[in-house]
Amino acid sequence: MILASRIRQFQFRDIRPKAASEITNVEDASLLLGHTKGDITERVYRRIGALAKPTK
Repeated sequence: MILASRIRQFQFRDIRPKAASEITNVEDASLLLGHTKGDITERVYRRIGALAKPTK
């Protein structure tokens, strides 16, 4: 049930940001997405949050 619910929530527009965020090198991510400059990839598609320590 949980998997089916998550699959229904998935949208294809989630793929590009996920791919851009998982590639550590911005230039490589830009090349994959077809951007000529890394700044558009950095501003729009990179979704890397800060790491937080657990409270306990």
